[in-house]
Amino acid sequence: MHPRDQTIFALASGRPPTAIAIVRVSGSRAGDLLRALSGSNPPPRVSTRALLRDQNQELIDDALVLWFPAPASATGEDVAEFHVHGGRAVLVALFSALASFDDVRPAEPGEFTRRGFENGKLDLTEAEGLDDLIHADTDQQRRQALRQLKGLLGDRARRWREQIIEAAALIEAGIDFSDEGDVAGELMAPALRRIAALRGEIEEVLGAQGRSERLRDGLVVAIAGPPNVGKSTLMNQLARREVAIVSPHAGTTRDIIEVQLDLGGYPVTVIDTAGIRDSDDPVEQEGVRRAKVRAAEADLVLWLSVGNGVDKGEGFGGETVVWNVRNKIDLEPAKADDSAVGNVAANRGRLEAELGQPDGDHPAAIYRISASRGDGVPELVGRLQGFAEVFFGVGAGVLISRERHRQLLQHAAVALQCSMEVGIGVEVVAEELRVAGNTLGRLLGRVDVEEVLGEIFSRFCVGK
Repeated sequence: MHPRDQTIFALASGRPPTAIAIVRVSGSRAGDLLRALSGSNPPPRVSTRALLRDQNQELIDDALVLWFPAPASATGEDVAEFHVHGGRAVLVALFSALASFDDVRPAEPGEFTRRGFENGKLDLTEAEGLDDLIHADTDQQRRQALRQLKGLLGDRARRWREQIIEAAALIEAGIDFSDEGDVAGELMAPALRRIAALRGEIEEVLGAQGRSERLRDGLVVAIAGPPNVGKSTLMNQLARREVAIVSPHAGTTRDIIEVQLDLGGYPVTVIDTAGIRDSDDPVEQEGVRRAKVRAAEADLVLWLSVGNGVDKGEGFGGETVVWNVRNKIDLEPAKADDSAVGNVAANRGRLEAELGQPDGDHPAAIYRISASRGDGVPELVGRLQGFAEVFFGVGAGVLISRERHRQLLQHAAVALQCSMEVGIGVEVVAEELRVAGNTLGRLLGRVDVEEVLGEIFSRFCVGK
């Protein structure tokens, strides 16, 4: 029997030992296994107590069982669930009993969800949403994943595809009546109006999503600057724990130190880099080289300095935003504007302007803090949170959560634009519409996506 036709089983709950463990079974033999181990099949979707026994009638556990006959199940196949006590010995005995039947095997990562996808229970965007929900670490990631799992993008893409098919039908009808100019023109005009409206919708979605697909990976913030300006101290303040060694001696940080933060639900990776300076020490030279590379790849650089003057560093990428942060203000004479960072904490327009600058030359203020004492740090954190909000551009209407989504929507929009070019033949219009329809089909996982399925579902945990 082909592996896809075999019945699969896996632990669908947390690692043992636990109070209760859920073992899920899916496939044509799920009902046979349920009857063999529990004595009978309970009513569908009704939790029923049963004594589980293996094929030698050895007692496995006193458990609850559920029965979900096809097609009304998560996978679209017959599904059985065993809710057993979550000890390792119980699970080993149950797994051994299930594996003793012919054409029954342990599931591979993501195989339950893939079977649900292949049986039409969810489209590929919803499956990706489920994967994102499993791996969500912050509240904003959870919210975005739930929107995807609810089918917001999939529903829109299906409606767009249906409209493309309707427009293509009108175009092809026009081809059939090409010798009757009035008829062909009457069919082409409404088709082109539909295409124009549809292209506008897709481009509006693309333009309103910010960098929402980056929410899965998070914002990268690098703390950079000369040696001994308090980079590691600021890192510890942001992390609220000791993650970096703090020393008055220059060159203490030799390698990259990273910490994952949750800023108001937004995932942020903060990097503490080696002090950037000239050095004869080959180890420190390598640390400086790595610091420059990592900072240039960051989305935002906090360039720390002490004393007067503006020093924004050098060598950062054109897309990198650089903020000047003057540290150790506790060692300076008191000034009226020591809390000036707070004056721009909620300035969304300024944040958007900074993100819109392509050359990295942003007229940002100098933010004054004392990393050791904490002065200005809460305000800086608030500004970082505001920057993340603008950077990701997420909200209740976000549709794009992966780079794959953005690329396919861009390809569809280009094909629709090409179909509207003046002077092209109706056959070319029909072909461009076919390309756009197939592109949205790939987004949903219904057309030519076999090469991406393994990559997507392999990231799932076993039992999902």
